[in-house]
Amino acid sequence: MRHVVLVLGDQLSFTSSALEGFDSAQDSVLMIEAPGEATVVWSHKARIAIFLSAMRHFMNQVAERGWPIDYVRLDNAGEPSFGSRLRAALRRHRPQVLRMVEAGEWRMHQDIAAACKDEGVTLQVLDDTHFMCSRRDFENWARGKRELRLEFFYRVMRRQFKVLMDGSEPIGGLWNFDAENRSAYPKRTGPGDIPEPAGFEPDAVTREVLALVEKHFPDHPGSLECFRWPVHRGQALEAMQRFIDERLVNFGTFQDAMWTNTPVGWHSLLSAALNLHLLDPREVIFAAQEAYGKGLVSLEAAEGFIRQILGWREFIRGVYWLDMPAMKDANHFGHQRDLPSWFWTGRTNMACMRDSLKQTLELGYAHHIQRLMVIGNFATLSELSPQRVSDWFLAIYVDAIEWVELPNTVGMALHACGSRFTSKPYVASGAYIGRQSNYCSGCRYDPAQRTGEKACPFTTLYWNFIEHHESNLAGNPRTALMAKNLHKLSAEERSGIEQHAAQMLENLDAL
Repeated sequence: MRHVVLVLGDQLSFTSSALEGFDSAQDSVLMIEAPGEATVVWSHKARIAIFLSAMRHFMNQVAERGWPIDYVRLDNAGEPSFGSRLRAALRRHRPQVLRMVEAGEWRMHQDIAAACKDEGVTLQVLDDTHFMCSRRDFENWARGKRELRLEFFYRVMRRQFKVLMDGSEPIGGLWNFDAENRSAYPKRTGPGDIPEPAGFEPDAVTREVLALVEKHFPDHPGSLECFRWPVHRGQALEAMQRFIDERLVNFGTFQDAMWTNTPVGWHSLLSAALNLHLLDPREVIFAAQEAYGKGLVSLEAAEGFIRQILGWREFIRGVYWLDMPAMKDANHFGHQRDLPSWFWTGRTNMACMRDSLKQTLELGYAHHIQRLMVIGNFATLSELSPQRVSDWFLAIYVDAIEWVELPNTVGMALHACGSRFTSKPYVASGAYIGRQSNYCSGCRYDPAQRTGEKACPFTTLYWNFIEHHESNLAGNPRTALMAKNLHKLSAEERSGIEQHAAQMLENLDAL
């Protein structure tokens, strides 16, 4: 055999560079379901299911083309690890070359390289052209920069791909409209009627997968009762068009808004389909830009959405590969605490955490402001280990692949990489959550209180964090006001906060 083309579960596209020139007379596709991959971190059932269902749908499409495919199923006999199953496949086929595009995880690349070396098979790794900025181009852009900033990278990408541009300048005169995209839902009326995102009733392939997951991973977290994710390209395209037609119009305005029992808001829910490569980022960006061009959505809405894909998504992938494997161990603040047990159950007295965790466990999803400013914010203020938090994020969300999850978690949400690619820690007191949501209404805790039985843990721990990092925060223009506000408190108040925070930190399970 000439080539065995390895297609990983997050590379489900026929435009893959590894499939260029595929010759069914001398090549074969290889896909591997490995039980061990679901236990590297204690994966949510929906996360396992979306990978397996999408892989099996892609397998069927490969077979429809008449291409040879070796598909190793989850319950096949043999060792559970991916590496062991790959070695067995290489011994079966004895190809001249194992051909693949870049893996989405540093660990996976190491496993594949080791298997090929052990079996004496040449490994050919090609650029993943799904992404608009290659790893090489990102390295060239980052060279010589001590600190990496999205804003400057984003401008390069906008110019290179001529997205929302008027010649060499941005349409509307501004590069981003972030300041216009931070509204909360009206306190009196709430979110109102929000069009439902596309959801897909499980077909026969998906139903088989759901049963398989329940059988093999019964003790894993999460539920499959609400599984309606797109698992093949046709569904992903439908989900994209529904978002562009009905939900993009208010995405920008309310992307940072939160409300009880409103898990999706105006968000796109396209990240999982993008990260599995069921959608190409170019077509998603084009669709949003076209909607703006036709006057269907505002510039603020289109730009805010496009920035997440053309800007942040490409940026953090570049940072991930640039800084691995050291990023995996990053711990700027030296935090070491374990996660409270209620991270896996949602049973906490904090209404914001309870709602965010409840929907996470039900759906395998929470939108970015819940991940960053509720769960991530709490994790930073509570001095939780970045490694344990990152493992949780990787396990619990259906769109989590390490290239996107790790820098978002340790780098942005936890500031564990310091100022390497984020300019400040994203921490806030309960007052922020009160402004952006209705969570504080009826909660056991009061965001205005720093000490006492009703003191909001976010508020107490926020001021404790400022106290402990005052000098560093004072020296950063973006956080200097936080440190300055600390001096508005009396010495007695500051001491009381520190004592109350110490009690909270020692009893996180009780919060």
